[in-house]
Amino acid sequence: MLVAQELGLSPFASALYVFTNRRHTQLKALYWHRNGFCLWQKRLEADKFAWPVDQKAATASCSLQEFGWLLEGFDLSKNIPHKTLNFERFS
Repeated sequence: MLVAQELGLSPFASALYVFTNRRHTQLKALYWHRNGFCLWQKRLEADKFAWPVDQKAATASCSLQEFGWLLEGFDLSKNIPHKTLNFERFS
């Protein structure tokens, strides 16, 4: 299996493994659910997924929210959130 042999990761971990084709028009997601594997696919008709640019990294992590943004078409590498403010008091 690709996840175990090529990435050296456990396909049974509580993780969602997401892959794209070369043109970035399709995503496939694989995960283990209790007693079997689930495979999910999304194919775009007229656009491309904004896939991470770092080709040297074999894997990347993202939150469930970021995965949702990826599905919606956001480029996660350019998505810069507001700065976190740490106040100690207010007036």
